[in-house]
Amino acid sequence: MISSRKNWIAVACATHARRGCAPSDGPGYMQVCHGKAAPLKRVRPGDRVAYYAPTVTMGGKDKLQCFVSLGLVLPGDPYEFDMGGGFIPFRKDVQYLEAQEVSILPLVSQFEFVESPQRWGYKFRFGLFDISDHDMGLIADAMQASRKLLHF
Repeated sequence: MISSRKNWIAVACATHARRGCAPSDGPGYMQVCHGKAAPLKRVRPGDRVAYYAPTVTMGGKDKLQCFVSLGLVLPGDPYEFDMGGGFIPFRKDVQYLEAQEVSILPLVSQFEFVESPQRWGYKFRFGLFDISDHDMGLIADAMQASRKLLHF
């Protein structure tokens, strides 16, 4: 087991997060903060990542507020990927697990990272932040994902 395993919440619209789970051209991947490399350099192989989607589409008013994917970060440094149209974001590879999309709302009062239930969404503005094993366990259980495959 990796002793320094961290847990991350990454934020993206559901359309983008779902695209990272099922690419046709290789393993799953994560992109954060509009494709910046720096945040991805904090994420290490074996770390757990849960994607939270505030909306269905980027910049949309189509509120979702769900966790949409969950996985383990694979070995390798962040790398650039040409998505076309001049957009070349940085990515890291992720092995996504079978998991059910789930609303965040029933979990908010149980999360350790939520300092104020009235302003629970504040941290999500950062695009990527680390959370405790307790909080990742809540997410994994709610998404019906295998704790064993997540190395809990």
